[in-house]
Amino acid sequence: MGEKIIKLPDVGEGVAEAELVEWHVKVGDIVQEDMVLAAVMTGKATVEIPSPVEGEVTFRHGEIGDVIATGTVILKIRTPGDDGDSDVEPHIAAPQPEKAPEVTPLVVEPKQQPVAEKPKPVTEAASAKPAATSLPKGAGAPRAEGEKPLAPPAVRLRAKEAGVDLRQVPGSGPAGRITHEDLDAFLSRESGGAAAAGLQPNKSVQEVKVVGLRRRIAEKMALAKSRIPHITYVEEVDMTALEELRGRLNGNQKPGKPKLTILPFLMRAMVKAIAEQPGINAHFDDEAGVIRQFGGVHIGIAAQTPSGLVVPVVKHAEARDIFDCAREVTRLSDAAKSGTAQREELSGSTITISSLGAMGGIVSTPVINHPEVAIIGVNKMAIRPHWDGTQFVPRRMMNLSSSFDHRVIDGWDAATFVQRLKALLETPALIFVEE
Repeated sequence: MGEKIIKLPDVGEGVAEAELVEWHVKVGDIVQEDMVLAAVMTGKATVEIPSPVEGEVTFRHGEIGDVIATGTVILKIRTPGDDGDSDVEPHIAAPQPEKAPEVTPLVVEPKQQPVAEKPKPVTEAASAKPAATSLPKGAGAPRAEGEKPLAPPAVRLRAKEAGVDLRQVPGSGPAGRITHEDLDAFLSRESGGAAAAGLQPNKSVQEVKVVGLRRRIAEKMALAKSRIPHITYVEEVDMTALEELRGRLNGNQKPGKPKLTILPFLMRAMVKAIAEQPGINAHFDDEAGVIRQFGGVHIGIAAQTPSGLVVPVVKHAEARDIFDCAREVTRLSDAAKSGTAQREELSGSTITISSLGAMGGIVSTPVINHPEVAIIGVNKMAIRPHWDGTQFVPRRMMNLSSSFDHRVIDGWDAATFVQRLKALLETPALIFVEE
């Protein structure tokens, strides 16, 4: 018998450590050659570690969420054959993009209630004896079957809302009249009223470890909010004309042309506005004190996936027409949601759009995608009354909630940029005019 020692391999990209996100084996398992043993994550790529040998797992190091240095022993496998130990760094495939893991709902099993014993037959002699109760002093016994309880309307309403049968509540008032105090005492004996209503307090606490993509998101958001002083500017936009144009273009859609949403129009409007304010399309390296303005407009589209938020990037939007933008947004969104997006498709953005569609609310405060300096937030569209100077008319209105890095973007510049977007979206023909 021999023993193979498996170390965390160099997963490439020059990184010295990786996060352990999955274990596929435990001590005592029998593994086959090339069987996946574990998965580690670096950046937004997950790397599977296969077994180089056949044998039994005798040692496993690390828990889900641990960050492990390259070269650390993570597994030992007892193998048939030659004696002696040997170190093995398994051959791994090129890093693959993070797949959206299945999300398992957290289910708290209710505490099992004890089974009540079958009541014993009551003898005639026993039934003649009054039952002992722990009622408050002066309280009368619960009334007999069919006897109508005496209680004021307010007490009856409270009892009805709590699901309490007043025939079971002893009354301490004259002629057994039930008071608020009697009802409170009854509810107190019934576990604060929850049991009487058929409800039980749930005191369980479920701990969910933050690992994998969720940890990356948390780190990214913490970095952005701790290092970037945000200024958020909100403006409403009349989308009526654009929606009419979009409807006509989709209605006359030719084969092979993608369906247009508002995003391609916004992307093309951003390209034109950025040409006038190139400082918006930039990264701020705050450690080096350098602003890097980019000629290419690479627009990140924040997309929600089963595993969390990812940002696929439409590269060189300045070189794409409106249909090409739509086609690329659809392709990248589908790839992100299915977990097949490549690393280069999830990085390299110079400015980001955040849109929750119909869930967008009236106003939002989007968080800038560090190290970018701006993010454009799209809120939901709704028909609202709009004053045209003489009367109120129904118009399709939508708010843009946009955040800027106040270290390098002044409030005036932020407002100028958003106002330019507003003008382009409200008069969509301007988006197609080459200047």
